[in-house]
Amino acid sequence: MQKQVNSSYLQLFMRESGTAAMLDTEQLPDVSDVDAIALFDWMASKRSFSTSEVRGQRWIKSCSAGYITELLLHADGSLEEHTLFNRLPTTGCWKLEQGVLDIEITKGSNKYRSRVIANKAVNIHSAIEYKNNELHSYLKLAQVMPVAKSA
Repeated sequence: MQKQVNSSYLQLFMRESGTAAMLDTEQLPDVSDVDAIALFDWMASKRSFSTSEVRGQRWIKSCSAGYITELLLHADGSLEEHTLFNRLPTTGCWKLEQGVLDIEITKGSNKYRSRVIANKAVNIHSAIEYKNNELHSYLKLAQVMPVAKSA
């Protein structure tokens, strides 16, 4: 599984550094062929997710095509997704693997999966999404902080 995590980082780096629009994991260059300074600088802007910040939280997910949804990540590893404006529901599951958030969502006969990499500076995170095991979209996910309960 370590190789999947590493390739997810490299894949996202290639997209966010402007090196390539989106590359499938099989198309990724060897790390030795990548600008090491740029990669290390980009990696320094990332961090691991903690279970406490993910479990039971709401997120807004947007893809490069403009599709926007709300995710609720339940403590049991299940998730609910609703389109933001007309509230069409879908379901899925999530887990943390080495600080990376793995999300899988089923919509009819389609299966979407992504590996979300956390940013250090801001709670807007990013991922590459696959649809039915094919490269599909670049995602941004923003954590929605719960409203403080008044006394």
